[in-house]
Amino acid sequence: MPQFTHQPRILVVDDEEPFRRLLCECLDGREFQVAAAPDGPTALKAIAEDPFDLVICDVNMPGMSGLDLLVEIGKGFPDAGAIMLTGCDDAGMAVTAMRAGALDYIIKPAQPAEILDRVRHALARRNRTREKALHLFLLEETVSQRTVDLTRTLSSLNDASQATLGALVAALDARERETHAHSHRVSDYTVHLAELLGIEDEDLAVVQRGAMLHDIGKIGISDSILLKPGELTEEEWAEMKRHPRIGAWILEGVASLRPASSIVLAHHERFDGGGYPRNLAGGKIPPGARIFAVADSFDAMTSDRPYRKGANYNQARAEIVRNSGSQFDPAVVECFLSVDPAVWDGIRDRAGLAKPRLTAELSDLL
Repeated sequence: MPQFTHQPRILVVDDEEPFRRLLCECLDGREFQVAAAPDGPTALKAIAEDPFDLVICDVNMPGMSGLDLLVEIGKGFPDAGAIMLTGCDDAGMAVTAMRAGALDYIIKPAQPAEILDRVRHALARRNRTREKALHLFLLEETVSQRTVDLTRTLSSLNDASQATLGALVAALDARERETHAHSHRVSDYTVHLAELLGIEDEDLAVVQRGAMLHDIGKIGISDSILLKPGELTEEEWAEMKRHPRIGAWILEGVASLRPASSIVLAHHERFDGGGYPRNLAGGKIPPGARIFAVADSFDAMTSDRPYRKGANYNQARAEIVRNSGSQFDPAVVECFLSVDPAVWDGIRDRAGLAKPRLTAELSDLL
């Protein structure tokens, strides 16, 4: 049930005076404040003078119908919920009312207990909708402010040095306690693969920046979601999946980092088109993002987490091969397989971590 800071205000709109009075008597009391109106224009005037939490409105009224009134309420008073009343069981009318924004649909005559139950549930739905809208508004405000602050910082640096970028991503990695030095390692893995694939000079620098800053958009994701130990809900996962767009938006505001924004935007795309946020496939995914995908998965699989030990090289290699052509670009996978596992150990060492177990169990490859 909703937690109101005031008694919910309900407006009953019905041209039939006996039923209008019956509804008011059913609802009036300590739980609700109830007012009544005989028609749509009178109801709109009452709502304009003093907002209502819920309007209970008959569908069939002379002049302005209940559906017309519902549309006008939606235009001018979106915070007010609505329940429609009718004297016949018409499924088509119910669907029309719901599509127009009604929270529920009651067939007359209805028992007082049923009316009370429907009203309470409608108010609960309205309250949840308002809370979600408020949460989204506050989230957008937070993301906007954080983006402004971060963009100012990056803009003041413009041609940011590697040391400065390193400090920035270290702070971002530290926010996710499980991913110490993740961005540095993935960036170095990605650059090594990119060099082997013939990318060089400024294009290589763009790939390096994109890989380094791939998760910068998580600055706009709340800690309650980012650090949640269990599985995310559908709504939480939808919010998490916004981070590539947020990251690309941030980099678009900095001239020296703008070219890397395409990699940040596409770093969760899949070669078979099953990724996000744009479901790009094959060659439509920027080359840097296709290279990054292999490097990122390799690091994720071989890094320790509080809930599991990192995989060894053989295990990670087998998983990458298994997903070649679906998650990963086969050409990048082929390049990855050509690299001596000791090279990956060296890259991890340079990132400042202890020697991992990547070169264990190499006998399976011999």
